[in-house]
Amino acid sequence: MARKHGLQKTGECFREHGVRFRVSLNRATRGFARRVPSDTFGSNADPVHFRFLRNKEDIRLREQVRLMKNACTLPLIVLFAATLAFGQGTLAGSAAGQPWSQKVAKSFLRSHPGSVTYDSASPNKGWNYEQGFFLLALLRLADVSGDRSYRSFVRQNVDSYVEEDGSIRTYPLQEYSLDNLAGGRVLLSLYNCTGLPKYRCAADSLRKQIAHQPRTHEGGFWHKLIYPYQMWLDGLYMAEPFYAAYARMFHEVGDFDDVVHQFEWMASHARDQRTGLFYHGWDESRKQRWADSVSGCSPQFWGRAMGWYAMALVDVLEALPSDHPGRPRLISILRDLSVSLLRYRDSGSRMWYQIVDKPGEPGNYPETSSSCMFAYAFARGARRGYLEESFLGAARETMDGVIKRAIHVGPDGTVSLTGTCRSAGLGGTLYRDGSYSYYISEPQRTNDLKGLGAFLMAMNEIEGNPGSLQKSTGKEEKTQ
Repeated sequence: MARKHGLQKTGECFREHGVRFRVSLNRATRGFARRVPSDTFGSNADPVHFRFLRNKEDIRLREQVRLMKNACTLPLIVLFAATLAFGQGTLAGSAAGQPWSQKVAKSFLRSHPGSVTYDSASPNKGWNYEQGFFLLALLRLADVSGDRSYRSFVRQNVDSYVEEDGSIRTYPLQEYSLDNLAGGRVLLSLYNCTGLPKYRCAADSLRKQIAHQPRTHEGGFWHKLIYPYQMWLDGLYMAEPFYAAYARMFHEVGDFDDVVHQFEWMASHARDQRTGLFYHGWDESRKQRWADSVSGCSPQFWGRAMGWYAMALVDVLEALPSDHPGRPRLISILRDLSVSLLRYRDSGSRMWYQIVDKPGEPGNYPETSSSCMFAYAFARGARRGYLEESFLGAARETMDGVIKRAIHVGPDGTVSLTGTCRSAGLGGTLYRDGSYSYYISEPQRTNDLKGLGAFLMAMNEIEGNPGSLQKSTGKEEKTQ
């Protein structure tokens, strides 16, 4: 309780992201804050310095607030309260100097003993694309941070699936699902680091699927065997970065043409000329109820579908030879899509909505995973010279918005990420018609692997790569 003398306007409560803040002032207007996460303030909080001592009871102000020794400094008190209400932090506001990427990753590792990735948020215990995507993000974080615990987690997890003979437990080759290829780059990384044949054999199994994957008449991969003649934007990320990385590692240079064509065919069929955005799926046969009878496209611009596609472009460009004739074409597709996307970013949250072009429609919301995916593509694309430098700034703005809106810090310091769409697809047994009402009806998850993986990918670029940008020539040298 506030004291009954001195300034009486005390005990003001603020609530942001589920955390309750209370500001109390004593007679000398010296303040302390109760239950304030230590990551609320970063270097931008100067010249008012806050240091917090975390214990089991609460978090207290350790150092007296400078300049707040008489009533004439009341504006600083108001600033203090406003800052508390603003949010849990920004890109510059990590607790104890720890980057947000590591805070999120460490929280995940603490809550997943035994190096498993499944839980109530992501219950799939089989070999699956969500797991593969998240593990790849951990490997990137291991490279940036130098923390071996992330790579150890990845290897232990993969070893629970990959047998000594290279077979992959629970991997159903006969389904010919592009989703199952998403973990391929993790296998290549482990083989590159360890030299163990089992990882090469496992990667070979995935490459075998590509060799026999059903295709459209012009050569585009079906998304799955159960979705005949259909190409989905999601599938470009699941297959092509692994396909290109495998070709680069094992010198199968003839495959690069096929990789480039997949993007070109998808762009020619799924890109909307008016908006520059991409529809989620395309049905060559026009037989699906969700498919337009003329174009074959699904009816909505789903954010995460375009996020997968944008990330795939950036990652494939790194594996593609510098002199490959398809490089300029892929860079052009990336640039056009990025410019179009930026026009639809929400000016308030700096995020993208679940259905990108309908931010004001009932039920629509700023979706976390797609926003992080676009930020990753923007940041990495700018750093590699594929995009203009301004896109790096846009990526920073978006991740700042994600942190303010979607990051939650619990009383024990555990960090959670909210606002990720659980899943979305087209057709199937429980038929998904691709309508606006369908996409917004899909539930949101907290700590969904797709959201966590995209967050780590984007923050790795922003936190871990402070160096200068490359100049854009369309022929940059690339790392594996």
